[in-house]
Amino acid sequence: MNEMKIVNMVATAIIGENFDLEKIALALPESKYEPKRFPGLVLRLPEPKTATLLFRNGKIVSTGAKNIDQIRIAVNKVCDKLKKIGFEIIKNPEIMVQNIVASADLNKRLDLDAVALAVGMEKVEYEPEQFPGLVYRLDEPPAVFLLFNSGKLICVGAKTAEHASEAIDRVSKELRSLGLL
Repeated sequence: MNEMKIVNMVATAIIGENFDLEKIALALPESKYEPKRFPGLVLRLPEPKTATLLFRNGKIVSTGAKNIDQIRIAVNKVCDKLKKIGFEIIKNPEIMVQNIVASADLNKRLDLDAVALAVGMEKVEYEPEQFPGLVYRLDEPPAVFLLFNSGKLICVGAKTAEHASEAIDRVSKELRSLGLL
């Protein structure tokens, strides 16, 4: 199997409280704030290429990073921007990864009908008329997969790279043991 590739990480942190999102939107031209459509302000960074949602209560959600270092850099850049325009920021906010999206290639085509039957419908959702992939739920480590007949897969729901890798290995081994790989 090819190496797992992390394609997105989602993390949260609390960096302060009582943010005036209108003031931030006016001071930071790279931000977007449309309160009638969404209650948070969106701040996009070109490097690392991420988007951060900032809410009035001081909670942020950072998306787009490929590793924890990029998340830390993005959070620090957002904090620095807010400090420069006069907001009080929590020193060393705790960053919590909420979701990792990873991809991998099993290097063999899959018969998704056979996978659905062999694995059991309690673990999978497969409606090829609706979506060309099979949804496979893994209990331990907790993760959800999209399997495609090309042999490519997407893993979502892991909170660490190690759990994502372990989950991918477990699915690969299970498919192999069922004679599907």
